[in-house]
Amino acid sequence: MDSPSRSGVFEASTDARLESFAESISFDRRLFRQDIRGSIAHADMLRTVGLISDKDFTAIRDTLKQIESEFESGAFPIRLELEDVHMHIESALIDRIGDVGRKLHTARSRNDQVSTDARMWIREALDQVDGLLEALQRSFLSRCDGDMDVILPAYTHLQRAQPVLAPHYWLAYIEKFQRDRDRIADCRRRVNQSPLGVAAVAGTTLPINREQTAAALEFDGVTANSLDTSSDRDFILESAFVLSMIASHLSGWAEEWILWSTVEYNFIKIPQQFCTGSSIMPQKVNPDTLELTRGKSARVMGNLQTLMLLVKNLPLAYNRDLQEDKPPLFDSFDTIIAMLELAIPIVAGSVLQRERIAARIEEGYLDATTLMEWLIKKGMPQRTAHHAVGAIVGAAMAADVPLAELPLETMQQHAPEVDASILDVLGTQNAIAAFTSYGSTAPDQVRDQITAWTKRLAS
Repeated sequence: MDSPSRSGVFEASTDARLESFAESISFDRRLFRQDIRGSIAHADMLRTVGLISDKDFTAIRDTLKQIESEFESGAFPIRLELEDVHMHIESALIDRIGDVGRKLHTARSRNDQVSTDARMWIREALDQVDGLLEALQRSFLSRCDGDMDVILPAYTHLQRAQPVLAPHYWLAYIEKFQRDRDRIADCRRRVNQSPLGVAAVAGTTLPINREQTAAALEFDGVTANSLDTSSDRDFILESAFVLSMIASHLSGWAEEWILWSTVEYNFIKIPQQFCTGSSIMPQKVNPDTLELTRGKSARVMGNLQTLMLLVKNLPLAYNRDLQEDKPPLFDSFDTIIAMLELAIPIVAGSVLQRERIAARIEEGYLDATTLMEWLIKKGMPQRTAHHAVGAIVGAAMAADVPLAELPLETMQQHAPEVDASILDVLGTQNAIAAFTSYGSTAPDQVRDQITAWTKRLAS
Protein backbone atom coordinates (compact mmCIF):
# COMPACT_ATOMS: atom_id res chain seq x y z
CA MET A 1 0.00 0.00 0.00
CA ASP A 2 1.26 3.46 -0.88
CA SER A 3 1.52 6.21 1.72
CA PRO A 4 -1.67 8.26 2.24
CA SER A 5 0.42 11.25 1.18
CA ARG A 6 0.26 10.01 -2.44
CA SER A 7 -2.85 11.47 -4.04
CA GLY A 8 -4.85 10.26 -7.02
CA VAL A 9 -2.48 11.98 -9.41
CA PHE A 10 -0.07 9.03 -9.14
CA GLU A 11 -0.52 6.19 -11.62
CA ALA A 12 2.43 4.04 -10.42
CA SER A 13 3.15 2.60 -7.01
CA THR A 14 6.20 3.67 -5.03
CA ASP A 15 9.34 1.71 -5.79
CA ALA A 16 10.29 -0.43 -2.79
CA ARG A 17 13.81 0.97 -2.91
CA LEU A 18 12.44 4.49 -2.48
CA GLU A 19 10.34 3.35 0.49
CA SER A 20 13.49 2.17 2.22
CA PHE A 21 15.49 5.22 1.17
CA ALA A 22 12.85 7.77 2.17
CA GLU A 23 11.62 6.36 5.48
CA SER A 24 12.25 8.30 8.68
CA ILE A 25 10.09 6.28 11.08
CA SER A 26 13.27 4.55 12.31
CA PHE A 27 14.35 7.80 13.98
CA ASP A 28 11.35 10.15 14.13
CA ARG A 29 9.14 7.68 16.00
CA ARG A 30 10.37 9.32 19.19
CA LEU A 31 8.14 12.29 18.26
CA PHE A 32 4.95 10.26 18.73
CA ARG A 33 3.88 12.00 21.95
CA GLN A 34 4.35 15.45 20.44
CA ASP A 35 2.58 14.43 17.23
CA ILE A 36 -0.44 13.09 19.08
CA ARG A 37 -0.64 16.05 21.42
CA GLY A 38 -0.43 18.44 18.47
CA SER A 39 -3.04 16.46 16.55
CA ILE A 40 -5.49 16.56 19.46
CA ALA A 41 -5.03 20.33 19.81
CA HIS A 42 -5.52 20.74 16.06
CA ALA A 43 -8.67 18.61 16.11
CA ASP A 44 -10.05 20.62 19.02
CA MET A 45 -9.47 23.81 17.06
CA LEU A 46 -11.23 22.31 14.02
CA ARG A 47 -14.18 21.52 16.30
CA THR A 48 -14.21 25.05 17.74
CA VAL A 49 -14.33 26.72 14.32
CA GLY A 50 -16.99 24.30 13.07
CA LEU A 51 -14.93 22.25 10.61
CA ILE A 52 -15.61 19.00 12.51
CA SER A 53 -18.34 18.02 14.97
CA ASP A 54 -18.07 17.39 18.70
CA LYS A 55 -18.62 13.70 17.99
CA ASP A 56 -15.84 13.66 15.42
CA PHE A 57 -13.45 15.35 17.85
CA THR A 58 -14.19 12.86 20.60
CA ALA A 59 -13.59 9.92 18.27
CA ILE A 60 -10.31 11.42 17.01
CA ARG A 61 -9.06 12.29 20.50
CA ASP A 62 -9.91 8.93 22.05
CA THR A 63 -8.41 6.96 19.16
CA LEU A 64 -5.23 9.02 19.20
CA LYS A 65 -4.90 8.28 22.92
CA GLN A 66 -5.17 4.57 22.16
CA ILE A 67 -2.49 4.85 19.50
CA GLU A 68 -0.26 6.72 21.96
CA SER A 69 -0.59 3.87 24.48
CA GLU A 70 0.41 1.37 21.80
CA PHE A 71 3.51 3.42 20.93
CA GLU A 72 4.46 3.60 24.60
CA SER A 73 4.10 -0.16 25.07
CA GLY A 74 5.95 -0.97 21.84
CA ALA A 75 2.90 -2.71 20.36
CA PHE A 76 2.33 -0.27 17.51
CA PRO A 77 3.14 -1.86 14.11
CA ILE A 78 5.73 -0.16 11.90
CA ARG A 79 5.43 -0.15 8.09
CA LEU A 80 8.14 1.42 5.94
CA GLU A 81 5.70 2.49 3.23
CA LEU A 82 4.13 4.91 5.71
CA GLU A 83 7.44 6.80 5.82
CA ASP A 84 7.29 8.70 9.10
CA VAL A 85 5.67 8.87 12.51
CA HIS A 86 3.09 11.38 11.31
CA MET A 87 1.73 9.14 8.54
CA HIS A 88 1.82 6.09 10.84
CA ILE A 89 -0.41 7.82 13.34
CA GLU A 90 -2.79 9.28 10.77
CA SER A 91 -3.03 6.01 8.84
CA ALA A 92 -3.85 4.11 12.05
CA LEU A 93 -6.48 6.71 12.88
CA ILE A 94 -8.10 6.30 9.45
CA ASP A 95 -7.95 2.49 9.69
CA ARG A 96 -9.85 2.63 13.00
CA ILE A 97 -12.44 5.36 12.49
CA GLY A 98 -12.62 5.76 8.70
CA ASP A 99 -13.70 9.07 7.20
CA VAL A 100 -13.70 10.79 10.57
CA GLY A 101 -9.96 10.11 10.73
CA ARG A 102 -9.53 11.59 7.27
CA LYS A 103 -10.77 14.94 8.62
CA LEU A 104 -7.85 15.40 10.99
CA HIS A 105 -5.45 16.69 8.34
CA THR A 106 -7.81 19.54 7.40
CA ALA A 107 -5.96 22.89 7.30
CA ARG A 108 -2.54 21.49 8.04
CA SER A 109 0.37 19.93 6.16
CA ARG A 110 3.13 17.63 7.21
CA ASN A 111 5.33 20.71 6.82
CA ASP A 112 3.81 22.61 9.74
CA GLN A 113 3.08 19.36 11.58
CA VAL A 114 6.74 18.29 11.54
CA SER A 115 7.91 21.72 12.66
CA THR A 116 5.38 21.79 15.47
CA ASP A 117 6.41 18.38 16.75
CA ALA A 118 10.11 19.23 16.56
CA ARG A 119 9.64 22.49 18.44
CA MET A 120 7.71 20.78 21.23
CA TRP A 121 10.34 18.04 21.48
CA ILE A 122 13.23 20.51 21.49
CA ARG A 123 11.78 22.72 24.21
CA GLU A 124 11.35 19.67 26.47
CA ALA A 125 14.89 18.53 25.70
CA LEU A 126 16.26 22.03 26.35
CA ASP A 127 14.51 22.06 29.72
CA GLN A 128 16.09 18.70 30.55
CA VAL A 129 19.55 19.93 29.61
CA ASP A 130 19.02 23.11 31.62
CA GLY A 131 18.09 21.05 34.68
CA LEU A 132 21.24 18.96 34.32
CA LEU A 133 23.40 22.05 33.92
CA GLU A 134 21.93 23.46 37.11
CA ALA A 135 22.70 20.18 38.90
CA LEU A 136 26.28 20.37 37.59
CA GLN A 137 26.58 23.93 38.89
CA ARG A 138 25.38 22.68 42.27
CA SER A 139 28.04 19.97 42.22
CA PHE A 140 30.77 22.57 41.74
CA LEU A 141 29.19 24.85 44.35
CA SER A 142 28.99 22.01 46.88
CA ARG A 143 32.79 21.81 46.85
CA CYS A 144 33.45 25.48 47.54
CA ASP A 145 33.19 25.79 51.33
CA GLY A 146 35.17 22.63 51.98
CA ASP A 147 37.96 23.61 49.59
CA MET A 148 38.35 27.21 50.78
CA ASP A 149 41.75 26.44 52.28
CA VAL A 150 43.20 24.96 49.07
CA ILE A 151 45.35 27.11 46.78
CA LEU A 152 45.77 25.94 43.19
CA PRO A 153 48.14 27.15 40.50
CA ALA A 154 46.26 28.89 37.71
CA TYR A 155 47.73 28.35 34.27
CA THR A 156 48.13 30.31 31.07
CA HIS A 157 49.70 28.58 28.09
CA LEU A 158 49.76 25.51 30.41
CA GLN A 159 52.49 27.30 32.40
CA ARG A 160 52.03 28.19 36.05
CA ALA A 161 50.81 31.78 36.24
CA GLN A 162 49.22 32.96 39.53
CA PRO A 163 47.75 31.36 42.64
CA VAL A 164 43.98 31.03 42.99
CA LEU A 165 41.72 29.59 45.65
CA ALA A 166 40.19 26.26 44.64
CA PRO A 167 36.64 27.66 45.02
CA HIS A 168 37.59 30.40 42.55
CA TYR A 169 38.28 27.63 40.05
CA TRP A 170 34.97 25.88 40.81
CA LEU A 171 33.10 29.17 40.44
CA ALA A 172 34.68 29.68 37.01
CA TYR A 173 32.86 26.61 35.73
CA ILE A 174 29.62 27.72 37.35
CA GLU A 175 29.92 30.92 35.33
CA LYS A 176 30.57 29.02 32.09
CA PHE A 177 27.57 26.76 32.57
CA GLN A 178 25.39 29.73 33.48
CA ARG A 179 26.16 31.26 30.10
CA ASP A 180 25.08 27.96 28.58
CA ARG A 181 21.84 28.14 30.55
CA ASP A 182 21.30 31.73 29.43
CA ARG A 183 21.75 30.63 25.83
CA ILE A 184 19.24 27.83 26.38
CA ALA A 185 16.68 30.30 27.72
CA ASP A 186 17.21 32.63 24.77
CA CYS A 187 17.09 29.77 22.27
CA ARG A 188 13.93 28.36 23.86
CA ARG A 189 12.18 31.69 23.35
CA ARG A 190 12.62 31.40 19.59
CA VAL A 191 11.84 27.68 19.57
CA ASN A 192 8.55 28.26 21.36
CA GLN A 193 6.59 29.84 18.50
CA SER A 194 3.81 27.78 16.95
CA PRO A 195 4.00 27.00 13.22
CA LEU A 196 0.78 24.96 13.27
CA GLY A 197 -1.72 26.28 10.76
CA VAL A 198 0.65 27.74 8.18
CA ALA A 199 -0.14 24.53 6.27
CA ALA A 200 2.07 23.63 3.32
CA VAL A 201 3.50 27.01 2.37
CA ALA A 202 0.88 29.72 1.79
CA GLY A 203 -1.58 29.27 4.64
CA THR A 204 -5.17 28.11 4.25
CA THR A 205 -8.53 29.49 3.08
CA LEU A 206 -10.29 27.69 5.94
CA PRO A 207 -11.38 29.61 9.08
CA ILE A 208 -8.78 28.27 11.52
CA ASN A 209 -7.64 29.74 14.85
CA ARG A 210 -3.87 29.44 15.14
CA GLU A 211 -3.79 31.23 18.48
CA GLN A 212 -6.01 28.54 19.99
CA THR A 213 -3.68 25.71 19.07
CA ALA A 214 -0.65 27.74 20.16
CA ALA A 215 -2.17 28.29 23.60
CA ALA A 216 -3.24 24.65 23.92
CA LEU A 217 0.29 23.50 23.12
CA GLU A 218 1.91 26.06 25.46
CA PHE A 219 3.62 28.08 22.76
CA ASP A 220 4.35 31.73 23.46
CA GLY A 221 2.89 32.87 20.15
CA VAL A 222 2.52 32.01 16.46
CA THR A 223 4.94 32.41 13.57
CA ALA A 224 4.15 35.32 11.28
CA ASN A 225 4.99 34.23 7.72
CA SER A 226 3.86 30.94 6.23
CA LEU A 227 6.56 30.89 3.57
CA ASP A 228 9.35 31.40 6.09
CA THR A 229 7.83 29.01 8.61
CA SER A 230 7.61 26.16 6.14
CA SER A 231 11.36 26.25 5.52
CA ASP A 232 12.65 27.55 8.84
CA ARG A 233 15.03 25.30 10.73
CA ASP A 234 16.92 28.07 12.49
CA PHE A 235 15.54 26.82 15.78
CA ILE A 236 17.17 23.43 15.20
CA LEU A 237 20.53 24.91 14.19
CA GLU A 238 20.46 27.30 17.13
CA SER A 239 19.74 24.41 19.50
CA ALA A 240 22.65 22.49 18.00
CA PHE A 241 24.91 25.51 18.49
CA VAL A 242 23.89 25.84 22.13
CA LEU A 243 24.68 22.15 22.63
CA SER A 244 28.03 22.59 20.87
CA MET A 245 28.97 25.33 23.34
CA ILE A 246 28.06 23.04 26.23
CA ALA A 247 30.13 20.29 24.64
CA SER A 248 33.08 22.66 24.34
CA HIS A 249 32.89 23.58 28.02
CA LEU A 250 32.57 19.96 29.08
CA SER A 251 35.48 18.97 26.84
CA GLY A 252 37.75 21.65 28.30
CA TRP A 253 36.83 20.59 31.84
CA ALA A 254 37.45 16.94 30.97
CA GLU A 255 40.85 17.73 29.44
CA GLU A 256 41.94 19.62 32.56
CA TRP A 257 40.92 16.87 34.94
CA ILE A 258 42.52 14.22 32.73
CA LEU A 259 45.79 16.14 33.15
CA TRP A 260 45.15 16.74 36.84
CA SER A 261 44.65 13.02 37.45
CA THR A 262 48.06 12.05 36.01
CA VAL A 263 51.05 11.18 38.17
CA GLU A 264 52.78 14.28 36.79
CA TYR A 265 50.10 16.61 38.18
CA ASN A 266 48.43 14.43 40.84
CA PHE A 267 45.98 17.19 41.73
CA ILE A 268 42.80 15.14 41.80
CA LYS A 269 41.53 11.59 42.12
CA ILE A 270 38.55 10.63 39.95
CA PRO A 271 35.97 8.25 41.49
CA GLN A 272 36.92 4.74 40.38
CA GLN A 273 33.35 3.89 39.35
CA PHE A 274 33.88 6.30 36.45
CA CYS A 275 37.27 4.88 35.45
CA THR A 276 38.36 1.72 33.65
CA GLY A 277 41.43 -0.51 33.68
CA SER A 278 43.87 -1.78 31.11
CA SER A 279 43.68 -5.14 29.38
CA ILE A 280 47.39 -5.71 29.98
CA MET A 281 48.68 -3.23 32.59
CA PRO A 282 47.17 -4.12 35.97
CA GLN A 283 48.13 -0.88 37.72
CA LYS A 284 46.13 1.37 35.38
CA VAL A 285 43.10 3.40 36.48
CA ASN A 286 42.14 5.28 33.34
CA PRO A 287 39.81 8.33 33.29
CA ASP A 288 37.81 6.93 30.38
CA THR A 289 34.62 8.83 31.18
CA LEU A 290 36.49 12.10 30.87
CA GLU A 291 38.24 10.96 27.70
CA LEU A 292 34.91 9.98 26.14
CA THR A 293 33.42 13.30 27.22
CA ARG A 294 36.26 15.01 25.38
CA GLY A 295 35.79 12.71 22.39
CA LYS A 296 32.02 12.83 22.17
CA SER A 297 32.11 16.63 22.10
CA ALA A 298 33.44 16.24 18.55
CA ARG A 299 30.29 14.50 17.34
CA VAL A 300 28.10 17.21 18.88
CA MET A 301 30.08 19.89 17.06
CA GLY A 302 30.08 17.76 13.91
CA ASN A 303 26.29 17.54 14.08
CA LEU A 304 26.11 21.33 14.02
CA GLN A 305 28.22 21.37 10.86
CA THR A 306 25.98 18.71 9.30
CA LEU A 307 22.90 20.81 9.98
CA MET A 308 24.47 23.99 8.64
CA LEU A 309 25.48 22.25 5.43
CA LEU A 310 22.03 20.69 5.17
CA VAL A 311 20.24 24.03 4.93
CA LYS A 312 22.80 26.30 3.30
CA ASN A 313 21.52 25.99 -0.28
CA LEU A 314 17.81 25.29 0.20
CA PRO A 315 15.37 27.56 -1.62
CA LEU A 316 12.07 28.57 -0.05
CA ALA A 317 10.11 26.78 1.21
CA TYR A 318 9.93 23.13 2.31
CA ASN A 319 12.34 20.61 0.80
CA ARG A 320 12.58 16.93 1.68
CA ASP A 321 16.24 17.46 2.63
CA LEU A 322 14.92 18.76 5.94
CA GLN A 323 13.94 15.24 6.94
CA GLU A 324 17.65 14.73 7.60
CA ASP A 325 17.73 17.33 10.38
CA LYS A 326 16.49 14.95 13.05
CA PRO A 327 19.29 12.34 13.35
CA PRO A 328 21.96 14.95 14.18
CA LEU A 329 19.52 16.87 16.38
CA PHE A 330 18.53 13.81 18.41
CA ASP A 331 22.12 12.60 18.63
CA SER A 332 23.36 15.93 19.95
CA PHE A 333 20.76 16.05 22.71
CA ASP A 334 21.29 12.39 23.61
CA THR A 335 25.06 12.87 23.77
CA ILE A 336 24.97 16.06 25.85
CA ILE A 337 22.48 14.57 28.30
CA ALA A 338 24.67 11.48 28.77
CA MET A 339 27.78 13.65 29.25
CA LEU A 340 26.07 15.81 31.87
CA GLU A 341 24.60 12.86 33.75
CA LEU A 342 28.15 11.56 34.24
CA ALA A 343 29.83 14.91 34.89
CA ILE A 344 27.59 15.68 37.88
CA PRO A 345 28.73 12.77 40.10
CA ILE A 346 32.34 13.03 38.91
CA VAL A 347 32.56 16.66 40.03
CA ALA A 348 30.86 15.90 43.35
CA GLY A 349 32.91 12.78 44.08
CA SER A 350 36.44 13.68 42.96
CA VAL A 351 39.02 14.27 45.69
CA LEU A 352 41.66 17.00 45.63
CA GLN A 353 45.14 15.72 46.49
CA ARG A 354 45.73 18.47 49.02
CA GLU A 355 49.14 17.43 50.31
CA ARG A 356 50.53 16.95 46.81
CA ILE A 357 49.20 20.34 45.69
CA ALA A 358 50.51 22.13 48.79
CA ALA A 359 53.93 20.51 48.50
CA ARG A 360 54.49 22.12 45.08
CA ILE A 361 52.40 25.28 45.27
CA GLU A 362 55.45 27.55 45.69
CA GLU A 363 56.98 26.24 42.47
CA GLY A 364 56.69 28.39 39.37
CA TYR A 365 56.94 31.84 41.02
CA LEU A 366 53.19 32.34 41.21
CA ASP A 367 53.75 35.46 43.35
CA ALA A 368 55.82 37.31 40.72
CA THR A 369 52.91 39.42 39.47
CA THR A 370 52.05 40.37 43.05
CA LEU A 371 55.66 41.56 43.50
CA MET A 372 55.37 43.61 40.31
CA GLU A 373 52.18 45.27 41.51
CA TRP A 374 53.80 46.03 44.88
CA LEU A 375 56.48 47.94 43.00
CA ILE A 376 53.84 49.76 40.96
CA LYS A 377 52.24 50.89 44.23
CA LYS A 378 55.67 52.29 45.19
CA GLY A 379 55.53 54.48 42.07
CA MET A 380 57.47 52.39 39.57
CA PRO A 381 56.06 52.38 35.98
CA GLN A 382 54.47 49.07 35.05
CA ARG A 383 56.88 48.22 32.24
CA THR A 384 59.86 49.07 34.43
CA ALA A 385 58.47 46.94 37.26
CA HIS A 386 57.75 44.10 34.83
CA HIS A 387 61.38 44.09 33.66
CA ALA A 388 62.77 44.36 37.19
CA VAL A 389 60.69 41.47 38.52
CA GLY A 390 61.74 39.36 35.56
CA ALA A 391 65.35 39.93 36.58
CA ILE A 392 64.53 39.14 40.23
CA VAL A 393 62.82 35.89 39.18
CA GLY A 394 65.89 35.03 37.11
CA ALA A 395 68.06 35.47 40.17
CA ALA A 396 65.73 33.28 42.24
CA MET A 397 65.77 30.61 39.56
CA ALA A 398 69.58 30.67 39.49
CA ALA A 399 69.64 30.25 43.29
CA ASP A 400 66.85 27.64 43.11
CA VAL A 401 64.82 29.37 45.81
CA PRO A 402 61.31 30.91 45.93
CA LEU A 403 61.03 34.69 45.84
CA ALA A 404 60.33 34.90 49.57
CA GLU A 405 63.72 33.30 50.30
CA LEU A 406 65.75 35.50 47.96
CA PRO A 407 67.90 37.97 49.96
CA LEU A 408 66.56 41.54 49.96
CA GLU A 409 69.95 42.75 48.80
CA THR A 410 69.64 40.68 45.63
CA MET A 411 66.19 42.09 44.91
CA GLN A 412 67.40 45.64 45.56
CA GLN A 413 70.03 45.24 42.84
CA HIS A 414 67.15 45.26 40.35
CA ALA A 415 64.60 47.31 42.31
CA PRO A 416 66.03 49.65 44.94
CA GLU A 417 62.50 50.34 46.21
CA VAL A 418 62.33 46.87 47.79
CA ASP A 419 62.29 46.79 51.59
CA ALA A 420 61.36 44.27 54.26
CA SER A 421 57.62 44.91 53.79
CA ILE A 422 57.84 43.06 50.49
CA LEU A 423 57.63 39.85 52.49
CA ASP A 424 53.99 40.73 53.23
CA VAL A 425 53.02 39.91 49.63
CA LEU A 426 55.44 37.11 48.76
CA GLY A 427 54.48 33.45 48.96
CA THR A 428 51.20 32.11 47.63
CA GLN A 429 49.26 32.67 50.86
CA ASN A 430 50.28 36.31 50.99
CA ALA A 431 49.75 36.73 47.27
CA ILE A 432 46.18 35.44 47.59
CA ALA A 433 45.52 37.81 50.49
CA ALA A 434 46.82 40.76 48.47
CA PHE A 435 44.12 40.56 45.78
CA THR A 436 41.35 43.17 46.03
CA SER A 437 39.56 43.59 42.67
CA TYR A 438 35.99 42.53 42.05
CA GLY A 439 35.84 39.08 40.46
CA SER A 440 39.34 38.19 41.65
CA THR A 441 40.49 35.29 43.79
CA ALA A 442 40.59 37.51 46.90
CA PRO A 443 39.12 35.46 49.77
CA ASP A 444 36.39 38.02 50.50
CA GLN A 445 35.47 38.20 46.82
CA VAL A 446 35.30 34.41 46.57
CA ARG A 447 33.12 34.16 49.69
CA ASP A 448 30.78 36.81 48.29
CA GLN A 449 30.49 34.88 45.03
CA ILE A 450 29.79 31.63 46.87
CA THR A 451 27.01 33.37 48.80
CA ALA A 452 25.60 34.93 45.64
CA TRP A 453 25.56 31.64 43.74
CA THR A 454 24.07 29.80 46.71
CA LYS A 455 21.16 32.25 46.70
CA ARG A 456 20.86 32.26 42.92
CA LEU A 457 20.71 28.49 42.57
CA ALA A 458 18.38 28.18 45.55
CA SER A 459 15.86 30.41 43.77
